[in-house]
Amino acid sequence: MTDFQKYIQRYLDLIPSENWLNELRLVGEKTVSLYSYLTEEQSKFAYAEGKWTLKEVLLHLSDTERIFQYRILAISRGEKSELPGFDEENYAANSFANDRSLESLLEEYQCVRKSSEILLENLNPQVLKNTGIANGNQISVEIICKLIVGHNIHHLNVVEERYLPEL
Repeated sequence: MTDFQKYIQRYLDLIPSENWLNELRLVGEKTVSLYSYLTEEQSKFAYAEGKWTLKEVLLHLSDTERIFQYRILAISRGEKSELPGFDEENYAANSFANDRSLESLLEEYQCVRKSSEILLENLNPQVLKNTGIANGNQISVEIICKLIVGHNIHHLNVVEERYLPEL
């Protein structure tokens, strides 16, 4: 197993069932529910120096999901060009998430998630096996779909373990 395969496997292992489309909906609902209970002040909390605030985590989920959506769309449509990677730290540093309202970040997350649901529900099953190169690594459409779910679960786990106990 390559380092890349090990890296993504940690996200895939978090998905509790084989029905990743249903898990996509469930983790989306859980994310919205959890964030809906936060106050504006709480959403600016970071559990340690140099760590993202809860707002930055939420916008990171939306940013990453958009990137994964593009990769899914491109590879499922037969794109042969290598797709670029992205620097999540740079994205977060330039997101201005903390200048936005929690309400606007939640609305964006919900719109991005709805867009993912529509895209993934309507993929022809044949294209799930399509592969392409993203960030220098070969990956299938199906794995990217599952990464949306596992990545979201990973960050919710971090929020529950490291942020919420400190609030």
